[in-house]
Amino acid sequence: MARMPINDAPQTNSNPITAPPTAKKVPHNRTFHGREFVDNYEWLREKDNPEVRQHLEAENAWTVQQTAHLKPLQERLFDEVKARVQETDMSLPIRSEGWWYFSRTEEGKSYGTMCRVPIADKDDWTPPTIEPGTPAPGEETFLDCNALAEGKEFFSLGAASVTKDGTRLAYSVDETGSERFTLRIRDLTTGEDLEDEIEDVFYGATWVGRDTVYYQRVDEAWRPREIWRHTVGEGVDKDELVYREDDERFWTGVATTRSERYLLVHTGSKVTSDVWYLDLEDPNAELTCIIPRESDVEYAVDHAVVGGEDLWLVLHNKTGANSELGYHPTGQIASWDDVQALVPHRDDARLEGVDVFSDHIVLEARENALETSYIMKLGDADTSTGESSTPAFGEFERIEFPGELCGVGTVGNSEWDSPVLRVAYTAFTTPPRVYDIDLATGERILRKEQQVLADPDGREFDPTQYTSQRLWATAEDGARIPVSLIHRTDVDVNQPNPVLLYGYGSYENCIDPGFSLFRLSMLDRGVVYAIAHVRGGGEMGRLWYDHGKGLEKRNTFTDFVAVADHLLREGMTTREQMVAEGGSAGGMLMGAVANMAGDRFAGIEAVVPFVDPLTSMLMPELPLTVTEWDEWGDPFHDPEVYDYMAGYAPYENVSADLTYPPILAVTSLNDTRVLYVEPAKWVAKLREVGADKSGDGDDNPRDRVLLHIDMEAGHGGVSGRYAKWRQAAFETAWELDKMGATELLG
Repeated sequence: MARMPINDAPQTNSNPITAPPTAKKVPHNRTFHGREFVDNYEWLREKDNPEVRQHLEAENAWTVQQTAHLKPLQERLFDEVKARVQETDMSLPIRSEGWWYFSRTEEGKSYGTMCRVPIADKDDWTPPTIEPGTPAPGEETFLDCNALAEGKEFFSLGAASVTKDGTRLAYSVDETGSERFTLRIRDLTTGEDLEDEIEDVFYGATWVGRDTVYYQRVDEAWRPREIWRHTVGEGVDKDELVYREDDERFWTGVATTRSERYLLVHTGSKVTSDVWYLDLEDPNAELTCIIPRESDVEYAVDHAVVGGEDLWLVLHNKTGANSELGYHPTGQIASWDDVQALVPHRDDARLEGVDVFSDHIVLEARENALETSYIMKLGDADTSTGESSTPAFGEFERIEFPGELCGVGTVGNSEWDSPVLRVAYTAFTTPPRVYDIDLATGERILRKEQQVLADPDGREFDPTQYTSQRLWATAEDGARIPVSLIHRTDVDVNQPNPVLLYGYGSYENCIDPGFSLFRLSMLDRGVVYAIAHVRGGGEMGRLWYDHGKGLEKRNTFTDFVAVADHLLREGMTTREQMVAEGGSAGGMLMGAVANMAGDRFAGIEAVVPFVDPLTSMLMPELPLTVTEWDEWGDPFHDPEVYDYMAGYAPYENVSADLTYPPILAVTSLNDTRVLYVEPAKWVAKLREVGADKSGDGDDNPRDRVLLHIDMEAGHGGVSGRYAKWRQAAFETAWELDKMGATELLG
């Protein structure tokens, strides 16, 4: 029998639970650098201990009971998103060699199916018109994820890579949520899986030809450490180790260039990287480092053919934090001085990526806290000097789209010689659109726009009813913090409104404009959705990230509080109407904010929250710890870092002297990135200090501190779209209740 999501669990009033779970105290002494800390709840780390399981199940039962009053709202939210989604749909076909590839979804099915149709005319780049729910002539279904997931408590697809000749598929599945996959090979001429089966691999699979596939293995710390080469039809015991990374700070990656000339192996820590290449046209070639790694220097390369010359395009930060784009003949690079600048470093723009095709280059950048793309046509070599030819680069032209808060980036471009460039346009209030740009004429052709159907009451979606804008808050040190606001056009932001304030602020990740159906359900209840683009993210360039990590991590937290205070000061909301949300590293932000400024909020939701970071960073044996030292600092060896982290670590700073709002923590038992024990300990300590009491004389701990732990899933939560919708409905209902925004606007 499949496990039911928490909000589908049966309700019972016959034996109500009278008090929240109370974890026992088992003192555990931690001593580092002469500092001692007594951790009473470290015993909850014993995942296989029946008493731990019993405690976690008790937490779930308490959460079910204490949110029973939200069940009707949860059902309404689920119905709203289900009604708005075109459940039987298909993705825009992507061209690769002799096929158009796409995926289908069907009403009532949780997962997609991967399909393809043959290309009728090799000179026609117009995607075929394929109707949802109706097979196209010659259509093949080559991977049905619903069949693979049947009878499984959890299912996740890690790789689905087809050979260029279209005859073989490499796919991998995870059935536990641990993000460790089993890789299989399918013969697409027969539809049967071959005997090849490789267990315990990482995401992805890279084909070279039709007989060779490259894959990665992780070590005990969940770090993708090794790259292996497998020959189809041969036993796994004959697989060849291609690369092993022994520095525990570094991860690996493998891919071929779009030109298919080179195999590239990328290695990188949080601050340093290098790239190795293998010439696939040379049968005697060996893996060779392009330029050896240098501390705090990051670079990436791609292969371009410019004026008949093979070049590396090198995106690097050797000359400035925001990176520059240079070029150099393929092969090894002796010195950074030999890399010629193509797009020099700029203080006001961050270069983020380069995408190379046979006759054009796409440069992805970030300006004014928004992503943008530039395109350059390549010409022939300039031989007018009579000397050696000079690569004939053109000028980069910005790909412009209207709108204050929007983004554009390349998507679904697989063909080296494509005469069109496919881009995705995203915005907060407009469903995603995909365009093909004719490179010869510049014409833009809208190929697909996400359909938003009527809500359960029959009201059609009207994008003019919603708007977005950019505000700027001031940090305590004077830095200007960008804030994105999304709301209904009939909501007056000059008066108090319910506000959901979202933040992340780590790993240089950016929260870019994007459309959300669940956000519509909030907006239609009068909620103003605010995103605080705090330091630690990358919205304002590399230094925005650098000033929100390591020994400057507190900027992330104080920036978020500054945004909350700005919204309160400007009269946009009140402390009784504002809820905060963040997940993973953003969950650590939530934990820190709960300690620093919990009185600003009516509620805080922390999803898979990294709330015990100091304990984790002191355990090198844990997944990811050593690789994370470049992000948070190394408290294991450095007492200054230890003291700094001890000053903000959410779990360690929970105190009876602080005022906490209602808190909902959401996690998963099989999470390998942020272990379930962190929110479990955090909630236990919050209860210990009385955070589940209101502080206003009401000692009823109804739902002030709740923990929902999925007993099957991993870091990404439950699998399957319907289960994900129900989980999102549960969380959204809790937030709306805390904001006092449960009713739809008229």
